This record gives sequence, C-alpha cells and structure tokens, in this order.
Amino acid sequence: MNHKVAFSFADGKTSFFEVKPNELLLDAALRNGVNIPLDCREGVCGTCQGRCESGQFTQDYVDEEALSEQDLAQRKMLSCQTRVQSDASFYFDFDSSLCNAGATRLLQTVITGVEQVSATTAILHLDACAHQQQLDFLPGQYARLHVPGTSEWRSYSFANRPNPTNQLQFLIRLLPDGVMSNFIREHCRPGQVLELEAPLGSFYLRQVTKPLVLVAGGTGLSAFLGMLDNIAEKGGCGHPIQLFYGVTQDNDLCETQRLADYRERIADFDYHLVVSKPSVDWQGKTGWIPDHFDRQSFEANPFDIYLCGPPPMVDAIKTWFNDQKIEQFQMYYEKFIDSNSTH
Repeated sequence: MNHKVAFSFADGKTSFFEVKPNELLLDAALRNGVNIPLDCREGVCGTCQGRCESGQFTQDYVDEEALSEQDLAQRKMLSCQTRVQSDASFYFDFDSSLCNAGATRLLQTVITGVEQVSATTAILHLDACAHQQQLDFLPGQYARLHVPGTSEWRSYSFANRPNPTNQLQFLIRLLPDGVMSNFIREHCRPGQVLELEAPLGSFYLRQVTKPLVLVAGGTGLSAFLGMLDNIAEKGGCGHPIQLFYGVTQDNDLCETQRLADYRERIADFDYHLVVSKPSVDWQGKTGWIPDHFDRQSFEANPFDIYLCGPPPMVDAIKTWFNDQKIEQFQMYYEKFIDSNSTH
C-alpha cells in the first residue's frame, strides 16, 4: 500500500508525493523530483536530515554522530534510512528552492456560495472538482486567492480538511473597505471563477502526542476548523483538546454550532468563547484569553499550544507564558495582519 507524504520547508512551501511499500523516503523524494541534499546515503553524514511532524516511520540505520538520542526522541530522521509506515509529514530546515521542491499549484475554482456566519464574517465556498487530483494541504495551511476583477491577491487559511471532491472553505472577515470584503458584498455570485494558489504556510497540525491547547483570535479560527475537521474524521487524537476563541464583540463570534458539533464528535474536546467588549446580553467569558488560562493545569503536564490570530494577541499570549515561567510546552503560531490582506 502506498503512503502519501508531505515535505514542508522553511520558506512555507510544501511538496506532496506517494511512497511505495518499503521504499526509502529519499528514493521516493528523488523519484518525484524533490532533490533532498544528500552525501553518504549510509546514515552517517546527516546531510539529508529532517524531522517527522506526523505519522509513523522506521529507520534502517542511524549513526550516533549523525543523530543523537535526543535528536531521535524529537523524531528527527535521515531521509536515506527512513521507511514510512503510514501517511506522514516531514519538515526540513531549509528553503524548498534548495531541492527544486515546494511548487504551489494554481487552480481555477468556481464559487458555489457565500455564507454570512456573523455580523463581520463570511465563509467563501469554492469548488475545485474540475481538477482530477485532490488538492493536498496540511490542516492549518493557507491559500492565496485572486480577487476577481482586480489585480489583488489575499491569503486565507483553509477552514476545512482536504477532501476528494475538492470542496474548499475560507473564513473571511468583512472589513468596512477591503478589496475582498467589497467583492464579497457587491460582486460575488455563484458560478464565478476564482483563481487560487496553494498550499502555503508552515502552520499546521503536528503529530499529537500531548494535550493540545488551541488559541484563535477572530478569523484565526479558520485554521483550527481545518485541524478539528481532520481530528474528528479520524475519531479523535487520544489526548485532551482545549480551544480558546476570542473576539472583540459577541456578534463577531461565528461557527459556534460547528464547535459544539466537534464537542460531540471528538472525545475530550472543549472550547471557550471569550469576548473583550461584550454587549449587555453576553453571558459568557469576558476580557482577554489569558485571563481564562488555568496556570495550574498548564504546569501539571506537558502540552502543545497552537496560536493563530492578529499579532497583538499572539504576542500577548507569548508574553503571558514567559511571565508565568511555564516551561513544559511546545508553541506553534501564525500571526496575520487583520487587514483582509495576508497572514
């Protein structure tokens, strides 16, 4: 049985290809035109080193001078000695241009609808089924969308998981005067063609080996919808998941029914809605997201935390963890400019 593998690089580009049964990962990469740097091919020099972010693998031989015990514990691997046992993703700490990899795809998609899900947010639905192959991306990554009738492109995280029918969703904040916002309000119609470039970004769900804390600000929720779609499809991840979703006003909240559905479908998943400037009718949590963190639980066990939202939110949460001197966690984050422009 073939396995699908993703190679992600330091410049945010990703390559996808299939690995044959018992095929060395390096050989599969070279066969697919991904020219990973190599030298000895014997597990000694460490030139083809990467890190397995998700999936199962074995290694034939690794010299202790190439990868230490600590390296191995961190799931570092040598491509020339690795055989995958499942679908997997790997990260390499150099740009994709070094190995002629990471080419994005330009797709012609068709708009199937726009769904306004809050006073300030819409979901753009696109159909890319004209392309016979599934559009591959890692949950959490983003695409660049061309705004029809203009020369402008805007970047948005996928709000759902990859799927065989190539039905795509993007959560978009409706600004008073943004080029994509104006298009959606004034010109967007089902059947229109919209060009898309993907996949992009180094923010994606890694191998889940510890409890997860997900923190979304505004439309940063989009990346987590894709991740949670993926986890729900697999029936869970075997670890507790907490999502903190913060917005300015309660009428900015969106997809709350979808979050409630995840709570039914994913074991040990819960979410917290936080509003910084609530209306008089709001009965939930108020203030800022760190106000509702449980420091004691964070100190009790190691965990992974993912942050996606405006830079002030990401910086405030990083500062909170630094001030609290909490150490047993791994943080992944993506900042985006809240201007309808880019991540």
